[in-house]
Amino acid sequence: MNNTDPIETNKFYAGLFLGTQTNTTFTHPYGIAWAKGNGNAKSYGMAISHIEADKLALGPKNDKIPGSPVQYYVNPIGIQSIILSATELGGSTVLMTENPLPFSANAVLQPQSGSSERITFPVVQGMGFVTGIYSNLQPVIQSSVFFSKVVSAGSPRPGIFKYTVDLADGTNWLLYLTSNDGKDPNLHLESTTNLRGPPGWSGTVQVAKNPAGTLGEKLFDNSSGVYATQGWVKGAVSGQTGTYSLTWGKEGKDKDGTPLMMYALPHHVESFDKTTHDRLTNITMRTTTKGNATAVIGETWSMVEQDLPVGMGFAPWSVSAGSVDTISPAAQKVIIDVAPTELQQDVGNQSNLNSMYYSGKALSKFATLVYAVDKLGGKPDLAAPALKDLKTAFARFIDNKQQFPLVYDNVWKGVVSSASYDGGDSGADFGNTYYNDHHFHYGYFIHAAAIIGSLDPSWIQGNKDWVNMLVRDAGNAATNDPLFPFSRGFDWFHGHSWAKGLFESFDGKDEESTSEDAMFAYALKMWGKTIGDASMEARGNLMLGILRRSLHNYFLLEADNKNHPPVFVPNKVTGIVSDRPISIFTGMNFLSIYPCVWFVSIAQKQEANVLDRIHMLPLLPVSPYTRSQKFVKEEWDALFATNAAAPAEQVQAGWKGVLYANLALIDPVSAWNFFAQPNFDYSVIDGGATRIWYLTLAAGELTTHSSGFISTTNNI
Repeated sequence: MNNTDPIETNKFYAGLFLGTQTNTTFTHPYGIAWAKGNGNAKSYGMAISHIEADKLALGPKNDKIPGSPVQYYVNPIGIQSIILSATELGGSTVLMTENPLPFSANAVLQPQSGSSERITFPVVQGMGFVTGIYSNLQPVIQSSVFFSKVVSAGSPRPGIFKYTVDLADGTNWLLYLTSNDGKDPNLHLESTTNLRGPPGWSGTVQVAKNPAGTLGEKLFDNSSGVYATQGWVKGAVSGQTGTYSLTWGKEGKDKDGTPLMMYALPHHVESFDKTTHDRLTNITMRTTTKGNATAVIGETWSMVEQDLPVGMGFAPWSVSAGSVDTISPAAQKVIIDVAPTELQQDVGNQSNLNSMYYSGKALSKFATLVYAVDKLGGKPDLAAPALKDLKTAFARFIDNKQQFPLVYDNVWKGVVSSASYDGGDSGADFGNTYYNDHHFHYGYFIHAAAIIGSLDPSWIQGNKDWVNMLVRDAGNAATNDPLFPFSRGFDWFHGHSWAKGLFESFDGKDEESTSEDAMFAYALKMWGKTIGDASMEARGNLMLGILRRSLHNYFLLEADNKNHPPVFVPNKVTGIVSDRPISIFTGMNFLSIYPCVWFVSIAQKQEANVLDRIHMLPLLPVSPYTRSQKFVKEEWDALFATNAAAPAEQVQAGWKGVLYANLALIDPVSAWNFFAQPNFDYSVIDGGATRIWYLTLAAGELTTHSSGFISTTNNI
């Protein structure tokens, strides 16, 4: 890949340039992969696949959960339905990636390195056709599934030549060829695997699977000849309403008069404005892990997100009451009585670690502790020494004197941990050096900085540039920043972030901790508010609105979820969402002989529903916004209630505190009583949280529940 600009490390097309370069790139609904001599056709072209539900592999059932859901489902790879290749492509073929952008990249196949002959594939999220642009090659259109019937179907428009293709698996595909010289390419079916065109040919070949019969075919005909080349996102917030648009660039024959066809995901369709919704078609195609995609006609989509959490601050927040900046005197007393125990912890020691992730969690934890005592407990003098210690601990990172200092990577262009340098383990600190999890790691620092700056505005000036550097690395708003790519983690097409960076993966990109994804957007919002950057604050609010919708659709599964197989939905969470498998286990690579463990040990994975808890932490004011009460109630009843699969009262160590803090979203009385109980066992508090903060969250939720009460006798 020849590129001097910042490179998108966590985007959907990274498989084009990582490792063997044979990983599938999932554009949804299609997957494309360099065949590289594999498959029945022994092709070196670009293979196209689309997976129907009957091809899924299902994992074993978990009989402990009501409904006995399967523990995972996997979409197969290596099904080469249609392959766009050329006679000249063989063992010396090379694959290059050009013009990597936020929503697109060009995959280029050349017979040899440096050849002027090439096939260029514009790879764009949601593209309606897979398009190969041929330059002076003899096209060979192949299938490892085998052709059963190929029919020349005339010209939908002058200069475009159409073929209908039936494959041996019963699927129907459409081919559209546009010759640069305007002549009919007269494809010739040589065998069940090869359909060959004329030598020295230049033009475009477009492929589409047609699931919608004659009417669908007419729509494909109407958009044939043009193809998407890239995408742009633009957004705005007005009051509590956010709007954003995705605009697609297009090229091709008669492009000014030919409408573009693209596929939208379910969360797009839900939020389309009326104009965009009116351009939906009857063509739907299953995606691998995001439900059904729907074809949309037109170059611009406009989406609306209502009820953004613009009034949410650092205090507890609820859907019904908003920010709860004042708690009862009784609750204050309990919190202040507890405060000396937790304020005496050594923040400098707890954050002096060999991990940016765990160091950031410690700083964020202490920031919420200080805020709770100062603002909600009403004791700024009691909190002041801890705030001073927090600023001192934060300064270690500002001065870059932590155990593994950050370095600027001039190759990919980003700020990374030095933990994997000089022969270090590539998986150190969850793969931070290779751009894994930057929104998780840096989000905690940004969140802590936002609280520190709000409590002491004089701290901002000397530290703002360093914190903004983390923002630019993990969530840059600029498309022309020479030092950092645009929006490294958050994918504005999928509506959530991708955690995986520069690691080859046949499962595509993945995301596991939705709560930390929301934490990052919340941190952006609050840092923007703290420093007076209205644009950053608005961006965080809009990201949260989009996340709430996408998490509801794809990760946090209410009983009526339509985007995952019914046999999986009772798990309540997806655990890990990738482009190929969905699993209740995190860090699972289904082509490996053992799980790649990022978050929990193999032994812990055998315990039911650890993954649900990973989707809870950290518990912050944003939690009730993205985790609806309906979902939390269903999840608790199925998994964590007394007679459920993994009763909360039987859970050990820090996970127990996480569960009861989450319970505050639906039953703050029980949550309060748990954390306020006499002789409290601090071992149930996770290292990234405090008892005071969990008490504060419960107290905040109690103020919005008419049945709530605070007992001053049921405390420490």
